[in-house]
Amino acid sequence: MHFVYLLTSILVCILCPTFAQEPCDCFIKGVVLDKDSRQPIPGAAVFIKELQKGTVSDADGHYRIDQLCQGQYTLISRILGYREIAQSVTLVHTSEQNVLLTEDDIHLKDVDVTAQRTAALSSQMVSQLEGKSLDQTRGQSLGDALRNITGVTTLQTGSSIAKPVIHGMHSNRVLILNNGIRQEGQQWGSEHAPEIDPFVANRISVIKGAAGVRFGSDAIGGVILVEPAPLPTTKTVHGELNLVGFTNGRQGVASLQTEGGFGKGFGWRVQGTIKRGGNIRTPGYFLDNTGISEQNFSGSLGYRATRFRSELYYSRFKSRIGIFSGSHIGSLTDLQAVLENGEPFIKSGFSYVIGRPYQQISHDLLKWKTDWKPASGGDLSLTLARQFDDRMEYDLHRPKNDSLAALNRPELRFRLTTYTGDLVFEHKPVASKLTGSLGISGFYQYNIMNGRPLIPNFRTYNAGIFWIEKLKQNRWEYEAGLRYDYRHMQVFRYENKVLQKPLYVFQNFSGTVGATYTVSEQWSMRFNAGTSWRAPNVSELFSDGVHHGAAAYELGDSNLRPEVAYNLNLSTNYSGKRVQAEIGFFYNTIQDYIYLKPQAEPILTIRGAFPSFKYTQTDALYAGLDVGIEASLFAKLSGTSKLSLLYVQDTKLNQPIVMTPPNRWENGLRYDFGKVGKWRDAYAGIGNLWVARQNRVPANSDFLPPPPAYSLWNLTAGFALPVSKNHQVDVGLTVNNLFNTVYRDYLNRFRYYADDPGRTISVRLKWKF
Repeated sequence: MHFVYLLTSILVCILCPTFAQEPCDCFIKGVVLDKDSRQPIPGAAVFIKELQKGTVSDADGHYRIDQLCQGQYTLISRILGYREIAQSVTLVHTSEQNVLLTEDDIHLKDVDVTAQRTAALSSQMVSQLEGKSLDQTRGQSLGDALRNITGVTTLQTGSSIAKPVIHGMHSNRVLILNNGIRQEGQQWGSEHAPEIDPFVANRISVIKGAAGVRFGSDAIGGVILVEPAPLPTTKTVHGELNLVGFTNGRQGVASLQTEGGFGKGFGWRVQGTIKRGGNIRTPGYFLDNTGISEQNFSGSLGYRATRFRSELYYSRFKSRIGIFSGSHIGSLTDLQAVLENGEPFIKSGFSYVIGRPYQQISHDLLKWKTDWKPASGGDLSLTLARQFDDRMEYDLHRPKNDSLAALNRPELRFRLTTYTGDLVFEHKPVASKLTGSLGISGFYQYNIMNGRPLIPNFRTYNAGIFWIEKLKQNRWEYEAGLRYDYRHMQVFRYENKVLQKPLYVFQNFSGTVGATYTVSEQWSMRFNAGTSWRAPNVSELFSDGVHHGAAAYELGDSNLRPEVAYNLNLSTNYSGKRVQAEIGFFYNTIQDYIYLKPQAEPILTIRGAFPSFKYTQTDALYAGLDVGIEASLFAKLSGTSKLSLLYVQDTKLNQPIVMTPPNRWENGLRYDFGKVGKWRDAYAGIGNLWVARQNRVPANSDFLPPPPAYSLWNLTAGFALPVSKNHQVDVGLTVNNLFNTVYRDYLNRFRYYADDPGRTISVRLKWKF
């Protein structure tokens, strides 16, 4: 904790000068609005003509210009697509000057201007990957990319499958919205990674903490927003080509995106990605059958007018992922030998061949969204979508029946179809201070299971309604919301050859209150408290058998009750010229918490010997601290430090809970060279990630004790190389696990069998045209 005290002291020292009295302490503030709809306009430039000093309106249209002297000024407001406006302002001490802009169609014919607004409450902790930070993750899976955000790590199944973990929570406690649509896949398993191509995203946002009021039940741990850029409408065709290569696995990734417009408000975009990799290597050996093959595609077509917008979007994600063959073991004796020796029985050289066991997954998403702005003000949006998720899992051994073996049928096949609909109305500002939204949402889904019955078929209906209001008063912004959800699930399963149809009905309220206080233009503080809930999913209720992707035997409990969570979040942000800092504290209690508990002994089946797990229910406490600091140390040298502390406790049994992330601390230095010969924006950096040993585990609660702490070093470098007058190629180099350190991560489900990957060198090329 001494480190936390040190960081707090540094932050206080930095912030103290902001309270010093300046010779000129007047300011102008207000909100920039569309004159007709009274909707806020983000991204508008607002400045003082005489001083050439100004700012840009935020996501809610608010602006503020500080440190002005008394006098007469001209306030200029402009944004492409609207007519520029000039207002005379007499400043004695403070002035509140709202700006009403009128749309200018002439500008829209030449320049396309769009803005993105995250659908999170302002009092919630939100972190984002965009721009160069997002570029440095290109080629990685969604889970791996998000590890760059403080408080986010991954739950891994081997080297190829990773799903995001926010403040220790994952899977069905973390919602993922893909282009505004709630991702519905077979996400209950640890090895069921999100079926999303990160190349579709222009920005990835992580909302930390419960967000069930806006996004529905299940958002106990947080929400991940995968957000493409708005569609262009200009006739110019432009695009982006990304090429990425990784030495470990000899993996190559190529992604191409092109977009443009037809004029008169019509725009389009097409994008595609291919990925191919082979066996991953640890510092001592290759992991057999850990290759990956992926082919993805997406396309959008949209129309935008003054009061009407409509967009049609389609994406297809298709992958084939090899499951480490050393995780499928034939006998209890062999399994025990692997656990004791620490090395797999099966070792091989490099190969691109993906054999049994493996997963083959395809996910299709079709979305239609329409927005309409009535003349009376406000914004009404309707979003409809259909998803189809087809997951096939193949065992290590082919069926003994020759005819079935020839067909190469999967041992498990899940086919999940989901229809979703959302209708949201955002009312116009009341007295320029009160804004809010009212919405209804629902989905219908059904699952068809083939092969051995790991889970039964089911059919689910869900309906929800929410209401959120925000009030802006001086330096304070208050918000509150309430939501009700109803879920109806019909299950179809055979018991002793008799069809049973158990029915489950779950319903509950979610609520949130929050406040944001703006201390100064650089410093803000946030508070958010809320309650959310999550119904048990069909896997937790009825799993009974070997889950081949996870190489584990899993057993459900049909008597599980819904989880109910109570969340408290406090955070502060400071953004100065030389220092940017964020400190966030969270305290969450979950009643009837559901988790997969390791059993005392592995289990032997006709498929082999596997670790055994059972879904269990208790009460849990999740509390922790996130600290992130970025500082300019010298003219071209900057440093970063990220600290994540997590405390998880079973409050019923007064003991820790298994499979929760250990504490971690990440530090880095970066030097910006600027222009070096023909290179532009050249930089180089070094970083270190230290992950503690997870000492907080119940005694004799797992098949192996937690692995030791580990420290990994990495290098980064990059530059931009001009290839023509208006074009350049951005080049990036990254070396992960620089010293080829041998380690095992506690959240890797395959840590029982093998080490984690060794040194990986990656090269990224990006060309915008």
